[in-house]
Amino acid sequence: MFRSVLFASVAAVAALPAAAQSPAAPSIELEEISVTANLTPTPTGAVGSAVTIITREELERKQVRLVSDALRSVPGVSVGRTGGFGGLSQIRIRGSEANHTLVLIDGVEVNDPASGSEFNFAHLMVQDIARIEVLRGPQSALYGSDAIGGVVNIVTRRGEGPPRIGGFVEGGNRGTLAGGASLSGSTERADYLFGFAGMRTDGFSSAAEWRGNTEKDGYENIGAHAKIGFQATDNLRFDFVGRGNDYYAEGDDQWYGMPAHDFKFDLGGQQAFGRAQARLDLFDGKWQQVVGASRFFHDFDSFYDVFAPTHYEGDKSRLDYKSSLFLNSDQLDHTLTFAADHEIDAMQGGFNAFDEDVAQTGISGEYKLDAWDKLFLTGSVRQDFNDRFDDATTWRVSAAYLIEETGTKLRTSYGTGVKNPTLFQLYGQLPTFEPNPDLKPEHARGWDVGVDQALLDGRLDFGISYFEQRIEDIIVPDGDTVINSPGTSEINGVEVSLSARPIDNLTLQASFTWQDPRDADGVQLIRRPEVLGSFDADYVFADGRASAGFSVVYNGDQADEYGPYYVYLDDFVLVHMRAGYKLTDDAELYGRIENLLDEEYEEVYSYGGTGRLGIVGMRVTF
Repeated sequence: MFRSVLFASVAAVAALPAAAQSPAAPSIELEEISVTANLTPTPTGAVGSAVTIITREELERKQVRLVSDALRSVPGVSVGRTGGFGGLSQIRIRGSEANHTLVLIDGVEVNDPASGSEFNFAHLMVQDIARIEVLRGPQSALYGSDAIGGVVNIVTRRGEGPPRIGGFVEGGNRGTLAGGASLSGSTERADYLFGFAGMRTDGFSSAAEWRGNTEKDGYENIGAHAKIGFQATDNLRFDFVGRGNDYYAEGDDQWYGMPAHDFKFDLGGQQAFGRAQARLDLFDGKWQQVVGASRFFHDFDSFYDVFAPTHYEGDKSRLDYKSSLFLNSDQLDHTLTFAADHEIDAMQGGFNAFDEDVAQTGISGEYKLDAWDKLFLTGSVRQDFNDRFDDATTWRVSAAYLIEETGTKLRTSYGTGVKNPTLFQLYGQLPTFEPNPDLKPEHARGWDVGVDQALLDGRLDFGISYFEQRIEDIIVPDGDTVINSPGTSEINGVEVSLSARPIDNLTLQASFTWQDPRDADGVQLIRRPEVLGSFDADYVFADGRASAGFSVVYNGDQADEYGPYYVYLDDFVLVHMRAGYKLTDDAELYGRIENLLDEEYEEVYSYGGTGRLGIVGMRVTF
C-alpha cells in the first residue's frame, strides 16, 4: 500500500509543470520573533534565554530530510539514534535526559505516554515546516512537566497568496525513495495548507554491520498534515491543525546481556494528533485571549522472533487557556499573561497489559517589561496540581540588555523545573516489575549567562553561553523496580554559535558545545558527549541558480550502558555534501551524499549509524 501511494504521488509531483512567476514585490526585513521563549511572541533581541531558531530556508539549503538531523547543528543538543532510519531517535538538551525535553508541534504537546513520556523523532520529516525553535534550560514555569532540559517547538508554515502546489521527489542507493506534495493558499478571510510526505528504504543493519550483522533493516513511513485558519471577524480567529502518519521500522535488539545482533525487533504503528484554537483580540489588540484543545494518540506494536507481539497505546489530551494584556507607553511596555491548562496522560498495553492514566492541572503567570527598548525583564511562575504526586511550584526569571552602538546583547536566565514520573516508571514494562509507591518527581534548577554580538554590519553574528544545571531525585532502575537516586546530578557547559556571510553568496555556520554531565557519584551520564560541534558552508553562484555546500558534524566520546555494563563509545565525524541547480524559478534539481566518508559509528552501543547514502531529487512549485 505504501509503495503504490508513494509511487503515484511521486509521479504526480514529477508531472507538475514549471510555470513562470510574476516579479516579486520588494521584500521587507522584519525583526525575528521567538514564539517559544515566553508565553507571548517576543523579538529575539528581547529574549534573555538561550534560544536557537532554524528557518525553512535553512532546512531547504541543507537538504535536511529529518528533524532530528536538523537539530544536530544546535548548540547544547545531542542526538542519539538506535541504528538507521526508523530507529529510536532521542535528543538531550544540556545534558538532561531525553524525556526532560518538551516537544511541541503546532501547539500540540507530543511527548508520548506510551514511550516513556518522550518524543521519538524517528518519523518526523521536515516537509512544510516553517521554523524549529530550541529553547534551552529549565522551562517548567512556562510549560510544566517535561521541560527540565528545554523545549523544541516545531511550527509548520501557513498557506498564503494564490493557490500553489509544491512537491519533491528523491531517490538513492539502498532502495531509498522519498516524496511529498502540498497545496496551500489563502483568501481574504481564510488560509489553508494540505500536504503529505513519505519515505522508504531497504536500509542498513540496525545492529552494527562492522560487528558481523548483515541483515538489512528496512523502513517505511507515510503521513499527511493539514493547517487551516479562519478570520471570522476582525477580532476573532479560528485555527485547526492535524497530522498523522503510519510507519514500520525493522530493527534489532540487545538480549541476554549481548550486544545488538540480528534478532528481530520491529516496530509498526500509527501516530495522530490535532488541535483546535480560537483567539480573541479586544481593545485594539491590547487584550488577547486564546483557548485551545488538543489530543495526541500513538498506537504501535513490537514484533519479535520468539515472543508474541506486544501492543501499546499512548494518549494525551489537553485543554488550555491564555489571557495576555499589553500596556504600552513611550518608555515602558508591560505584558501581563495568565495561563491555565488541564492535561490527562493515558497508556494501555505492554507486557503487563495495564491501563492507567494520570492528570495534572497547572496555572501560570508571566510579566514582561520592555524599558527604553534596551532593557528586557521577564518573570514567570507556575503552580501544578497533580492527582498522584505532590503539587509543585516552579519559577523563572530572565534579563536581556541591548547595546545598540556595538551590536551587543547581554543575557541571563534562571529557572526551576519538575518532571513527574512516567507511566512506564510507575507501572513498568515486564511482568516482574514492582511498583514503587514512594516515587517522587525529579527536580531541576539551572542558569545561564551569555553574550550575542553582531559585527561587520550584520555579516558576522557570534554567541556564547555558560550554563549550569542541577537535577535532583533522578529516577533510575534498581533491580525489578525504580527509585529516586540520592544526590544531585551536575552539568556545566559552554555553548558557542557563529553565523557569517564573508561575501554575499557565501554562508557559514558553526556551533560548539562543551559539557561535563555527571551524576551524584561523579560518573559521566550516558549518551551525553562532552564535546559536540558542527560546521556548514553554502555557496550560491551562476546568478543565483546554482548552489553547493557541505556539513561536518562532530560527536565526541560518550558513555553508554547495556544491561549491567558501562561502556565508552568512540567519537566520530560525519561529512555531508550537497549541490543544487534551479532549472527555472519553480523547479530545482539537487543531490547530496550523506556520510561521505562512510564513517562507522555508534550513537547507542552496538547499534550502527547509517553508512554512505547518495540522493538525487527534484523540487517543484506550481
